[in-house]
Amino acid sequence: MSFDDTHTLRLMGKRAGKKPPLDFGGETLGQRLARLRKQRGFTQVELAEKTGITQVLISAYETDRAYFSVEMAVRFALTLGISLDELLHPKAKKLSGKKPSRRVLRRLEQIERLPRRKQTALLTTIDAFLQSSETATAS
Repeated sequence: MSFDDTHTLRLMGKRAGKKPPLDFGGETLGQRLARLRKQRGFTQVELAEKTGITQVLISAYETDRAYFSVEMAVRFALTLGISLDELLHPKAKKLSGKKPSRRVLRRLEQIERLPRRKQTALLTTIDAFLQSSETATAS
């Protein structure tokens, strides 16, 4: 654990139990970070590695045992591919699913590496599945 992590963890005891002074639309800032991380398909470990901190600190942020600095907010926004507004603004709208999750993007990259014949077969199967799913939902 780095000095910064240790220092931040020491501060957590002083902040534990305090509620954010702003209404973040029914979720805390930590809950918002966790939701956005999951929507983007990152684990706590992956987000920690990408932002240069430890998983323990990510957990502390997400459970509101610690509050992150402006620098960390910028790192999170860049890593998650979102605006600071989306991360920090009290009335920011929740994602409507416009951006695919990292998990989906990883699978798309794997499909792209397949030979053309296998890509076509897989996409035909996916299309059939989606079509049957839409038909079942419409009924």
